[in-house]
Amino acid sequence: MTSGPLNVLVLAGTRAGASDPMASAAGVSHKAILPVAGRPMIARVVDALAANPRIGRIVISIETPDILTGLLDHPVEFLPPAPGPSASVMAALHTLGTPLLVTTADHALLRPEWIDAFLDSAGGTCDMAAAIAMAADITRDVPATKRTMIRLADGAFSGCNLFLFRTPAAIGVVRAWQRLEQERKHPLRMARLLGIGTLVRYLTGRLTRAALCARIGVLGHASVRLVALSDGRAAVDVDKPADLALVETILARAAA
Repeated sequence: MTSGPLNVLVLAGTRAGASDPMASAAGVSHKAILPVAGRPMIARVVDALAANPRIGRIVISIETPDILTGLLDHPVEFLPPAPGPSASVMAALHTLGTPLLVTTADHALLRPEWIDAFLDSAGGTCDMAAAIAMAADITRDVPATKRTMIRLADGAFSGCNLFLFRTPAAIGVVRAWQRLEQERKHPLRMARLLGIGTLVRYLTGRLTRAALCARIGVLGHASVRLVALSDGRAAVDVDKPADLALVETILARAAA
């Protein structure tokens, strides 16, 4: 997809004035350093990124880089976070340029092959792409998990915390994302922001992934793709204690 190494941004900051309940319960300052099967969660993410030869610079957006001293096995760089994920991505795009891969520190199951599958499927024809997992694949691979689902005419899906900002035009998508960010857990409210026509199609079960991408593309003045990954585990991040227990079970099975 790219002719050279691909820079990646890992979102690891904490919202100003908010403490993550999982971090608090574990007695750590940031969820990013929450122990997962004995290893800091963000270290697992960095390991997966560094294991993929297509990845170049690994840049972590976090307000206190010192908390990661001695925790990572691979070289990284740091950027201070902005207020909210979309603003942090915008700042990284201005600093690092495109193409830029973005993921999150709580993507503890991230695998190098998922990155390859995402980049290969995104191809070279869109400005921005987001990885998703279809509900059927999630149910097959991690039947115990409960994910936030967006239910469309051609199938329900959950996000996989992998985004590719391939061209400078993708900045327009980030601007649209900033408008939608506050409603990311509420599909109906997101649809309302996307427009009355989109809302009506969503409510009547006629909104497709292609139509959703087209509408986001109109709002962001860019071409957008949703890329479905075949492994349902790609949709699992560590948002709550049940997620942590699930991830540790999956890792223990893999180790065995």
